Formats: sequence, structure tokens, C-alpha cells
Amino acid sequence: MEIAALLGRFTLNRLQIFGRSGIFLFVSIFQAFIPPFRISRLIKEIEFIGSKSFLIVFITALFTGMVLGIQGYYSLNQFGSEAALGILVALSIIRELGPVFCALMVTGRAGSAIAAEIGIMKITDQFPALEMMAVDPLKYVISPKVLAGIICLPLLTAFFDLVGIAGGYLVGVKLLGVSEGAYLGKMVTAITFTDIHGGILKSLCFGLLITWISTFMGFAAEPTTEGVSRATTNTVVLTSLSILVMDYILTSLLL
Repeated sequence: MEIAALLGRFTLNRLQIFGRSGIFLFVSIFQAFIPPFRISRLIKEIEFIGSKSFLIVFITALFTGMVLGIQGYYSLNQFGSEAALGILVALSIIRELGPVFCALMVTGRAGSAIAAEIGIMKITDQFPALEMMAVDPLKYVISPKVLAGIICLPLLTAFFDLVGIAGGYLVGVKLLGVSEGAYLGKMVTAITFTDIHGGILKSLCFGLLITWISTFMGFAAEPTTEGVSRATTNTVVLTSLSILVMDYILTSLLL
């Protein structure tokens, strides 16, 4: 009976946390569309989540495309189908690797920082200070981060896709001698709007997931240094797992 009681308490506790996080997300998005609109805060968060992630996204995308180019070439070479290398690289990146890898990189760089920032604001009582100045903490701090994540992830994913395909082109065409016309021509004919639409939809969901989990974990962190450290670690782990689970669900629905 004790095992059943422990399992029940654990389940109820997790359901309570999930419910609180859902209300937290709903209020944060709702507050974003109520005047006054703080455009400067949104631009600042877009710069932090988007602009400052360009370098790590560029490096990840370039080497992901180059590795796909090498692996794809030697796999297709066994069947005499090297001309299909462009299709392999483009579809792999646009459908799966672009949205997922980009989201994981942003999680490690921006998601952890967001959780730590909000946790430190909680430790230093900045949220009560905002309330004393008649400023809603969710509208001022949380809402811009959520909106910025939704805006930035599709743009970063599109950038990742372009750089990844270019990386595959460098290895496949310039290094291994695949025909440039075959690489680009077959790739263009094989990619459909459905593939692009699916990648964009995934990136929108991942952007929402990253900012939702990171802001809530920071907001719900214990007001101690250990609590902030634990919330930051849990943010990266939980967000990464959520991205992979959501990727499977969306892939199953889109195919």
C-alpha cells in the first residue's frame, strides 16, 4: 500500500505542476496582447535568443551538413546513386535535423540562461519590486521571452537549413566530385511545400516549448542558489527530452 500511496502522491504532484505551468503559459501569452505593448522588451529578447544564437547555429548546421554529405555519399555510392545526395541532405535537414538540432542548441545557450536569469530575479526579490511599481512581472519579464522564442526559432531553423545544405554541397560537390547539377537539380524537384511547412511547424512548437519550460522552471525555482542551479539543470534536461518527444509526435501526425 505504501508503494501505491507514493505513486499516487508523485502522480498528483506532477499533475499539479503541469496544471500550474499550463496556467502560467496561458496568462503569459494573454498578457502579451494587452496594452501597453513593450516592444523594446520584445526586441531585446529577440536579440538575446535569436541574434546571439547565430554563431552556434551556423557552426552546428555547417558540420551537420558536411557529415551528412560524407555519410550519404558513401552510403549511396554502394548503389550507384550519388546523384541523389542533394535529396538526402536536404530532406534530412529540412524535415528533422534542422528543427531538432537548432532547438537543442538554443536550449543549451538561451534556455538555461533564461531559467537562471528568472531564478536570480526571484532570489533578489525583483518580482515583488515590479509589483510595487504597478508592473505585472509576467507581462514585463515572461511574455516577451515567450513571444521571442516563437518568433526566433523558425528564423533560426531556416538559417540552419540553408547552411546545412551548403555544408553538404561543399563536401559532396567540391570535395567528393558529385555533379553540381544533379545535387541542386534533384534537390529542388524533390523538396515540396509539405516538407518546408512541417519543419516550420516543428520549429514553432519547439520555440514555444523552450521558452515555456525555461521561464516556468526559473519562476518556480526555490529562492536559493542551489534551487536556481537545480532549475537551470532541469530546464536543459526536460526541454531536450520534450523536444525529442514532440518531434516524434509531430512527425507521426505530419507523415
